[in-house]
Amino acid sequence: MSHKVRPGGLLLLVLAALASPAVLAHGDEVHAEAASVVSPGNSPQRLADGRVLLPKEAQRRLGIRTLVAQATSQSRVIELNGHVVMDPNRGGQLQASSAGRIRAPASGLPSLGSRVSQGQLLAWLVPTVSAYEQAQQQAELAATRSQLTLAGQNLQRLQALANSVPRKDLQAAAAELAALRGRSAALAAVSQGEALRAPVAGVVAASNVLNGQVVEPRDVLFSIIDPAGLQIEALAYDPALVGSLRGASLHGVKLRYLGGALVLRDGALPLRFAPEQPMALALGQTVRVLAQTGEPLSGVALPVSSVVKNSANESVVWLHEQALVFRAVTVQPQALDGARVLVRQLPAGSRVVSDGASLLNQIR
Repeated sequence: MSHKVRPGGLLLLVLAALASPAVLAHGDEVHAEAASVVSPGNSPQRLADGRVLLPKEAQRRLGIRTLVAQATSQSRVIELNGHVVMDPNRGGQLQASSAGRIRAPASGLPSLGSRVSQGQLLAWLVPTVSAYEQAQQQAELAATRSQLTLAGQNLQRLQALANSVPRKDLQAAAAELAALRGRSAALAAVSQGEALRAPVAGVVAASNVLNGQVVEPRDVLFSIIDPAGLQIEALAYDPALVGSLRGASLHGVKLRYLGGALVLRDGALPLRFAPEQPMALALGQTVRVLAQTGEPLSGVALPVSSVVKNSANESVVWLHEQALVFRAVTVQPQALDGARVLVRQLPAGSRVVSDGASLLNQIR
């Protein structure tokens, strides 16, 4: 006996067949499907409104740390371009006073980084003269030494006849002998050269000489500095800063403000600072000084690691809004020192990401 199937009944059978795997599923299959539905919420992702969803496990892996923002009042800080200079009382330069040829002393030329004491012989500077001038100097020295010998013999004879010779003759002979000795020593020193001695005690920071090198007057031959006596010279373009600075810092190290000039140099006023603790600096090194003025500013002090750049190259900080949700807030940070910035766009009590903000900023 044949049975006819209505078109409507056929459609119901097809739908039932397509739905049968889901209807017949049981046990682990149902849990697997449920897990696939909620899995996107268990991985770090950027939400449609720009916030970031970050599960607790991911927060621990990325090392996300937060702090509670607290309102504070700080002095206004400005950045000044500067460079490292030497303390004029704890360093010096050795220059050539005349043209000549460098000759090494018996101990040799000092090497870079070697310590020297004040007055130590560093090199000889032998004047560059012609052969005729050199012959004249040698002849004059020989004649002076001959006169010195005769004057010594004359003084000895007069001393032997001291009882019969006027005292003034003895004094004149002794004075002539002393004058000839001084002239002989001066001529010998000229022929030997000029002794170049260290003006201060310290470390040889620069050496521009070689044995036998010919130098010109005013050439800088040696630079000697005390590593603990380096200073920072910054440039200010506002004369009011000279008397209003309260202090400064460099790479988190406090600088003591020594004073500033009142005469423009290349359109700027030089300011001098001295580190309050030893720093690894090099003479001539370019630095950026954070100087504190007397103008007060209120806001929230945050570590430098809290501020990152977004895709629009704007400075942002990340707020921990909910247990798994973070939101970026655009700010305009002002440097306080090498480790902190001042932000005025955040209310006190906000929970701000202090560590891991750069990693959080990369989640898409």
